[in-house]
Amino acid sequence: MEFSLTDGKGKKFQFPVNPEEVTISRQKGFDTTTILSYGEFDFPQGEKVKEISFSSFFPKEYNPAYCTYEDIPDPQEAMNTLNGFLLSKSPLRFIITETAVNVPVIVDSHNSTFRGGEYGDVNFDLSLRTWSEMKVAKKSGTGSKSVTVNKKPRTDMKEKKKTYTVKSGDSLSKIAKLELGDSSQWSRIYQLNKKTIGKNPNAIKPGQKLVLS
Repeated sequence: MEFSLTDGKGKKFQFPVNPEEVTISRQKGFDTTTILSYGEFDFPQGEKVKEISFSSFFPKEYNPAYCTYEDIPDPQEAMNTLNGFLLSKSPLRFIITETAVNVPVIVDSHNSTFRGGEYGDVNFDLSLRTWSEMKVAKKSGTGSKSVTVNKKPRTDMKEKKKTYTVKSGDSLSKIAKLELGDSSQWSRIYQLNKKTIGKNPNAIKPGQKLVLS
């Protein structure tokens, strides 16, 4: 089994050590509307972007016990490659061989950790989000003929606030992980919603509508 990311030019980056597990988060999108005297109502909007996350490490030395190939990259160079993917505006293709995972993605977050006793190794957490091109199809015809025209959607210059409705069992760190790809962003969410949540960031309640950005 191989885990790899390939850019638009066909350049392949294979992870030298397979992660122990990969988490794929799927959620249904909702548009929540408040109607006076009746409360909040959710209107389903289709499936949200999937989030794929996993952890592994870049070893300094090749070890056949856990490395999937011999010519492994230098940990610092490998880390720089992931940083390049993070900054890139072009989608990548994430593939796990021997599975059905073969999807276009963008790198959402990349966290590196250096641990004592593991000289030269670099541990990392990676979060990906599935990507798809937005197309608008317009049909026009004269008589019995019709033409389908694909146009690029116009950029919406208005800044839209991303919101989330608290569900039972939620915590700020859980919401930050699912919606922002980084559980450490819980404090940012708390600061944005301090008036709604109150003095205790652990006292969120189901039904509360939180602003995420």
